[in-house]
Amino acid sequence: MFSLIVSKESNVKNDLLSGLTVALALVPEAVAFAFVAGVAPMVGLYAAFMMGLMAAVFGGRPGMISGATGAMAVVVVALVASHGVQYLFAAVLLAGLLQMMFGVFRLGKFIRLVPYPVMLGFVNGLAIVILLAQLGQFKVPDAAGTLGWMQGGQLYLMLGLVALTMAIIHFLPKLTTAVPASLVAIIVVTLMVHGLDLDARTVIDFVRSMLPLEEQATASLEGNLPSFAIPMVPFSLETLKIIGPYAVILALVGLIESLLTLSLIDDLTNTRGRGNRECIGQGLGNTVNGFFGGMGGCAMIGQSMININSGGRGRLSGITAALVLLVCILFVANLIEMIPLAALVGVMFMVVLGTFEWASFRIFRAMQKSDAFISILVALVTVFTDLAIAVIVGVIVSALVFAWEHAKHIAVTTYTDEDGWKVYELDGPIFFGSVSNFKELFSPDDDPDDVVIEFKKARVSDSSAIEALHGLAHKYQKLGKKLHLRHLSQDCLQLLDDAARYVEININEDPRYKVATDAFD
Repeated sequence: MFSLIVSKESNVKNDLLSGLTVALALVPEAVAFAFVAGVAPMVGLYAAFMMGLMAAVFGGRPGMISGATGAMAVVVVALVASHGVQYLFAAVLLAGLLQMMFGVFRLGKFIRLVPYPVMLGFVNGLAIVILLAQLGQFKVPDAAGTLGWMQGGQLYLMLGLVALTMAIIHFLPKLTTAVPASLVAIIVVTLMVHGLDLDARTVIDFVRSMLPLEEQATASLEGNLPSFAIPMVPFSLETLKIIGPYAVILALVGLIESLLTLSLIDDLTNTRGRGNRECIGQGLGNTVNGFFGGMGGCAMIGQSMININSGGRGRLSGITAALVLLVCILFVANLIEMIPLAALVGVMFMVVLGTFEWASFRIFRAMQKSDAFISILVALVTVFTDLAIAVIVGVIVSALVFAWEHAKHIAVTTYTDEDGWKVYELDGPIFFGSVSNFKELFSPDDDPDDVVIEFKKARVSDSSAIEALHGLAHKYQKLGKKLHLRHLSQDCLQLLDDAARYVEININEDPRYKVATDAFD
């Protein structure tokens, strides 16, 4: 990975300064995602504040930043369009409760089961998504309000300011790490634009470009404290049917993105976050959002990378980012509106460089073809659909590849013992993927009256395996022959014992010493 990390330790100064930097980067993202969801900009800003604060205080990963995200916004577009913003708040509230249940029942640990190729695809896919999201800042409205790509001097100025921002972030840490390079870059570029009166687009220009023409003149990021209100929806089964599917998807998308981001930061900082506690923190954040008029959210990999790269390691960094964002909304919105978009785009471009796993081009050559395919597949699905679908697809494909590979690893050695019994000594697991190959290993018509399957190097893994054994025993029984199972492990014996109602197999631990266990007779 292209490393931009300049500090491994947490301290108050780094947390405060990195939190300030993150707060500035949160504003345009929160506004943009609010427009994606079809709600007012302030709904996105409130969500960024409340999610950031709750997750920072109660979550399981110090240094990780949460806020309003595109992954969550895309899910609720149809709900807002068809039923209105109050149903959005109700769905976010229910999603938060579901997320807290994930934490209470300790289900967060299952994110550790995500295979490395899926994680690699997730990281690269998210980097591409962040990059593509920044390209929208290079569009400007024409006289009719239609967005089009920048041209001529305006484009060259934008590119120059982006390049200056990136240069400051790259070279300043070589001189000093006393202050976050991203914060310095934003301040320097902002002062340059306004000091030289350059015609560069600012945050407020971006907000205005997203609004109808009649609302642009009064556009502002200034707001009040969010107020408590129970979502104004009917408390009925019909309402639950409407918001339930959205709430489940929101909960899953939010937790998958948050827990994978947690794992990424664990690797970067060589520390260990607490997945179950993060589920609870994310759930609290979304529950509060539902009651206080926010659109909901989850962990943000881009802003988290800015925080980590700027030296933020403790909870104070996330708390600072949330509180500074609130202060900006309440008191100094006009200063935030003055920040050039080029400075924020430059910061996010550096995040892309730091997030993308550049070593993957080298790793792919050493990987198995199936792992490389899974990694590329997850990255593409992340870019063209969303993260949750990408991870689910990646895990399913990984499981199928695993099953296919292990299905080919079952083999048998046959011999006749001193009692004249034919012994099939298995090597490999019997499960749904290998039962077809397993059945082909036997020759009931040619075998003697007593046949033994030796399980010293094999195991029965699932119901498909039990059914295959039952079917094999039935074939031998029809021929007047008997099939014995020997040296099954305790968990295999328990599996067969549980299936006793519908299978009949003779289990024989050691027929020559008369210590047979005939659980099925």
